[in-house]
Amino acid sequence: MEVSNEELINAVGGVSKIAIGVIVGGFITLLVGIVDGFLRPLNCR
Repeated sequence: MEVSNEELINAVGGVSKIAIGVIVGGFITLLVGIVDGFLRPLNCR
């Protein structure tokens, strides 16, 4: 089965901008946590 050009143009789905924002935000949060852990290590209480 072949897909026509019109069907390709009108196709919906994939990763939304919100999902990309959540993934990027999570990655940035992870990096900040790792850097903070190296710069300010906390002792166990």
